Amino acid sequence: MIFALTNHKNVKFSFKHSIMTLALFGLIILSVVPAMLSGFFNTKTVATTATNIVPIVLAQGEDPFPSVVNEKLTPAQQQAREQLLKEQGFSVNVIAKNLSAPLNLLYGPDNALWITERVGKDVLRVDPINGTILSKMPIPNVNQSGGQDGVLGMAFDPNFNSTNHIYIAYTYEDGSVGVPDLRTKITQFTFDPSTNNISEPKDLITGLSGSSDHNSGRMTFGPDGKLYYTIGDQGKNQLALACLNNMAQHLPTTQQVAANNWSTYEGKVLRMNPDGSIPEDNPVINGVQSHIYTYGHRNAQGITVGPTGDIYISEHGDNSDDEVNRLVAGGNYGWPYVSGYIDDKAYQYYNWSAAKNCPELKFNDVAPAPPGVTVKNESEFNATNFVPPIATFYTVEKNFNFTQAAKSCGKMASTCYPTVAPSSLRLYTSDTIPGWENSLLMTTLKGGKIIKITLDDNGTAVKGKPQELFRSENRYRDIAFSPDGSTVYVITDMGGPVQAIKEGPITPTTTLWSPGALIAFKYMGAEGGGGGGNSTTQ
Repeated sequence: MIFALTNHKNVKFSFKHSIMTLALFGLIILSVVPAMLSGFFNTKTVATTATNIVPIVLAQGEDPFPSVVNEKLTPAQQQAREQLLKEQGFSVNVIAKNLSAPLNLLYGPDNALWITERVGKDVLRVDPINGTILSKMPIPNVNQSGGQDGVLGMAFDPNFNSTNHIYIAYTYEDGSVGVPDLRTKITQFTFDPSTNNISEPKDLITGLSGSSDHNSGRMTFGPDGKLYYTIGDQGKNQLALACLNNMAQHLPTTQQVAANNWSTYEGKVLRMNPDGSIPEDNPVINGVQSHIYTYGHRNAQGITVGPTGDIYISEHGDNSDDEVNRLVAGGNYGWPYVSGYIDDKAYQYYNWSAAKNCPELKFNDVAPAPPGVTVKNESEFNATNFVPPIATFYTVEKNFNFTQAAKSCGKMASTCYPTVAPSSLRLYTSDTIPGWENSLLMTTLKGGKIIKITLDDNGTAVKGKPQELFRSENRYRDIAFSPDGSTVYVITDMGGPVQAIKEGPITPTTTLWSPGALIAFKYMGAEGGGGGGNSTTQ
């Protein structure tokens, strides 16, 4: 989905103008929304850097989310803000703001916070205490059209302290075919502590698909020393790209792999050696060995290593069934034929791209399919290597009224659907915060909350009910932890819809409490209430 969660219902489209429409829409949003959201902080700034990022230092007990404009807060909003300051014994400070679409956040081996700015086309190094910008490192030749492209995810070399290598994914224009063609690459850079900059780019893999939608683009090194990378389905078979075939179930031929033709890598998790080559022990799927580790994914924006060494991802569903998945080599996770479990509940597969009259159709994935669009139930999918998720957010019954939900939220209809928009996933390994050790922390965009997921001892299932933390009217984009586990850092989106904190039916708002910010939640001890949270159900 555009910006992961914008309304995509009742969209009229002409395929030949689809890319231009997406880009223009994104540019309008990026130019208007930040202006609308500016001025909402009345805290005192202590420094202004050349990058226009303003660190903020707050007096003890000062509200980091002051009243916006002169609107009177509802009792629910006021209670939420007070709760946010006290929740589970945490203090909270906004230590930097005005970030340019921050996407990926890592606590580096150099004790700095590293942030990719998707729209800013750079990587920042930030002091985790006061928000001072230590480095602003531009990434060369990045293409950013106004959609979900730009600088994406990154990962530190496991031997960073000796190699200073960092791996960064980003979109670029490939002119080799004679026309503009958006692609994605993963490049190794070398960080120079003497200059606080990166240099010596070395491409691991180029020519991966790129799009203004569903790039995914998150990566991590596994305990096996291999680099795992999520690549989304590029937003095909929906919205303005509805007439393009979704490739999440397509697998490469031996000839395609030999020719470095990665067109079937969409909707996959890749596994590669640190030099970009295919590991000798990668799974052989359909008789072919490639970079593909798992397939059948929609838009996995979170990836992390679990307590037993397994790899986990968080994945955006369609209108229901956001997923947390444990990766199994060669596993098929079902998309686009399955979303969540094979249960024939709310999700059905609408194959718009196969309709002969597709360019003339009016896209709507909550109404009955128009003539020409084939519909499949999940139970028709019979892959023997299907791997179900370990958790969904949320699975709803077949009679769930998506049309009424769309009417309730108007142009931001997807905000009212039974999903949370999982934007990141990170394992918490410390024992500093009671009850958090070896839990997965998942940031969400539309719900304005972080969800704590406790794994069983084997790491193959969820134990108990997930818990909601740090509820606010923010779109949480990514999460990281201090080495001692006492501080939780999150970055927030510049704009977009989130569920307002109010009584009654879900209502979307685009007035975010702290847009484009770096926030620190510091655990103050058990006297503040412990590390629990509210159980989340739908």
